[in-house]
Amino acid sequence: MRLELPEHKKLIYQMAIAIRWGDMDAMGHLNNTSYFRYMETCRIDWMHGAGCLPDSQGEGPVVVNAFCNFYRQLKYPGDVLVKMYASDPARTTFETWVTMERADQPGTVCAAGGATTIWVDFPKQKAKTLPDWVRALVS
Repeated sequence: MRLELPEHKKLIYQMAIAIRWGDMDAMGHLNNTSYFRYMETCRIDWMHGAGCLPDSQGEGPVVVNAFCNFYRQLKYPGDVLVKMYASDPARTTFETWVTMERADQPGTVCAAGGATTIWVDFPKQKAKTLPDWVRALVS
């Protein structure tokens, strides 16, 4: 199955994640919560590399919505190629989109999801305008 991503998406990061035996569920396939962990791992690795981590005494990104659609089962052993895209920067938010495919089956999307991220002033607990440097990363 092919995921239809927004036309204006931008590939911003990709990584391979090994499927661990402990990530399986009783049915012998990847537990649904593991997909969210894989998306989180990719997002955090990207944020770390981009210098975009939250500062509890200052500002930073917060995920306010996350979703995942499951198309094909993933099973141990194997590696998952996780690709993260960004789109739609608004005043305080931007969208991320993720596809997951087995590294040994390139082009076949097994799951796809995403998240809405908002930029927050943590001491004030309020949304804040996306900094220009973040907007440039996701535009």
